[in-house]
This record gives sequence, C-alpha cells and structure tokens, in this order.
Amino acid sequence: MKVFKFGGASISNYERIQNVAAIVRDHEGEPLLIVISAMGKITNALEKVVDAFFEERKEDAFHLFQKVKEHHLTQLKYLVTAQWEKATNELQIIFNEVESLLEQSPVKEYNYYYDQVVSTGELLSSTLLSFYLNEQHLSNQWMDVRNLIHTDSNFRDAKIDWEFSTYSIRETLLPILDNKKFVVTQGFIGRTADNQTTTLGREGSDYTAAVFAKILHAESVTIWKDVEGVMNADPREFDHAVVLHHLSYKEVIEMSYYGAQVIHPKTIKPLQNEKIPLYVKSFLDPDLPGTIINQKYSANLPPMMVYKRNQVLITLQSLDYSFVEGQPVNVLHTILDEIKIKPNLTQNTAISLLICVDDITEKIDEIAIQATEFFDVQIQRNLTLITIRHYTPEMIAEMVSGQQIILEQKTIETIQMVVIEN
Repeated sequence: MKVFKFGGASISNYERIQNVAAIVRDHEGEPLLIVISAMGKITNALEKVVDAFFEERKEDAFHLFQKVKEHHLTQLKYLVTAQWEKATNELQIIFNEVESLLEQSPVKEYNYYYDQVVSTGELLSSTLLSFYLNEQHLSNQWMDVRNLIHTDSNFRDAKIDWEFSTYSIRETLLPILDNKKFVVTQGFIGRTADNQTTTLGREGSDYTAAVFAKILHAESVTIWKDVEGVMNADPREFDHAVVLHHLSYKEVIEMSYYGAQVIHPKTIKPLQNEKIPLYVKSFLDPDLPGTIINQKYSANLPPMMVYKRNQVLITLQSLDYSFVEGQPVNVLHTILDEIKIKPNLTQNTAISLLICVDDITEKIDEIAIQATEFFDVQIQRNLTLITIRHYTPEMIAEMVSGQQIILEQKTIETIQMVVIEN
C-alpha cells in the first residue's frame, strides 16, 4: 500500500480538489491511505480565531470563525451534489464544536485552545475531500485520525504513544486497505488518553504520513506540493534554483536542520528506520519526476542555499571573565529548553557564548531576563543567517556581496554566516 499526503495548497479550492481526485483515480483498485492538511490559509485564519478568543474578544472570534465556515460551505456547493445535505451536516458538527468552545471564557493555557480550534482545519478539509471522492465514484472511508494516533498532552508539540497508536492503526486500517479501498484521514492532529485534541508541531501532516507508513509497512510515501520537487534554494529568492531529483535521508535532515523548507527531520526518521522511499511531486503536473528521498548516497549535489531573515544574535559574556565551558553552557541550554527556542547557530569563545535565533520578541526578552543573572547580555537584531551546503568560493562571494559578516562558522560541507544586509 501507498501513503499520499496532500498539503494545503493542493486542496485550496474546488478546482484543485478536482485535481486531487484525478491523481487518486490513477490508483483506483490499489490500497491507498490519503492524509490531508487544512485548506490553504485556513490554519492562519483559525490561529486568528484562537488569538481573539484567548484575548476575550468573543465577537471578533465568532466573526473570524464565520469566515472559515463560509469558505468551506462555499467550496462544498461546487464539489458535492448528491450528498450535499449529509456533507453539510457533517461539517456543521465540526462547526458546532468550535462555536461551543468560543462561547466559553479561556481558563486553560493558550496552547490547549490552539489545538482544539486549529485542528478543525484538517477535519473540515478531509470531510470535503471524502464526500467529493465518493461523489466521483472513488469509494473511500473517512477516518478521524484522533481515534488512531494517541499522544501525550504536550499541546502544540505532542509526542506520539507509539504502542497504542500502532495497535489502533493496524487493527482499524489494515482490514479496509486489504480490501483495496481508499482511506481519507487527517494529518497534524492526535488525541490524548482523556480525549483532548492535540497537534504534532511543525510539519505535522508530513510526519503523520510517515507514522502511518512506518506502522503499516507502506511501499512509499508521496507528498504532493505546488513545486516540481525539492529545490536547492527557494525559487522566490534565487532565479537559478534547480530541482534535485534525488536526495539521501541524511542530506534532507541536514538541509532541514539549517532551515531549508524541505522535509522536517521528524518526518524522515520513521521512513529511514523502515527504508521507505519518500517522493516529493507536483500536483500541478504529476507526470514530472519530482524528487525521491531514500537511503542511497546523494552525489554531485550543487550548492544549496538557505536564507533566514529576522534573526537575533545574542552575545553572553561571563560576568567574572571565567571560562564559559561547562556550567555556563549548561545554564544557557536549560534556559533555551525552558523557553522552547532552538538556536540556529551557536559559537563560543573563552568567555563568551554567541547564539543566533529567530526574532520572537517575547522569547528573546525572557532569555535576556534569565541569562542576566549569569552573563552580561548583548542583543543585536535585524540580521540574516545565510547557510550554504556544498559551498564554493564563487557562491560564497555571490551570497555575501555588499553585506557585512559579523559571525561565520564553517565545516567541510557547510558554511553559515550571520550578516547585516545592506
């Protein structure tokens, strides 16, 4: 069996949902598990609903959610005819759950409400797609992923209970897939033991697809995107960006670690463990070869470039000029773990630690407050982190032309430079 994951761009409107159906039809008669993200921009819209609710702007929250409702109901009118009433009722059940929550006042942490509201994006989109596929005589069974994937209660970054989830997935899905029937389910979300909805963090839908593939011993996973495949740079930043038709698991993990918007390492790990190939293909032109990611070594790769703007360089110098190795480093890592922020680059001298991080104002302020007890803290904002893997002298010169480098770190394969852009 195969696992297909369709992201938000691939189901952003009824024309693209029709295109998804055409892709799925080519696999009629095969066991296929289809993992769906929220429709394009719906996650952002739902985040605004959560913000308004948590700030106790109830009227704004309902108004913002009404727009989400109207969007899905409008798409439904274009997609479903025969089962329109039944589909509307199914969507309304999901709407009602959110509206019931919005009637309340926030008494729990923000992340809890985030998961309860934002998760509905996947539930709504997968319901739409399931009804549309059935309308097109592509028989499928819609499954609530929360009945399959159980997690801990670390809201917004939940960890999967592998033992329970493995049993549940195999018991529930294998009989359906063995009958060569399509299954439509959601990415990104799970459920705690006490039935609270959780989300799996960054790139959670890709990760969900990988989890299913590992547990079900899938033949492959395909992630359908609006690009030809994985590229060596963001084409919006670099005119000469090219498609990489093959990458190793290791190369993808390295690229992602440095901030490339490719595939998150947590998605790769379950696939690598089972040697399941991952395909990244274009839903706009399925005949293109795309990119295959597997255990084979990636040879003759071109330079790969990553820009990360809105960076902050935090310099922490020991108060008494003692060496920072040992306890001071441990203190800093404890602070970063508690605040839940990941350094994009770290470097130390005898008496100083330097970390480059994303500029999340409240987190930067908290780091400064906590670190001041142990360090003299200096903060420099409005920086850019440039990373080049498989660099060449020519590419370095091109990337930093006209910019001031204030921190550089280099290995045999990778160079990172924090710069002030002119």
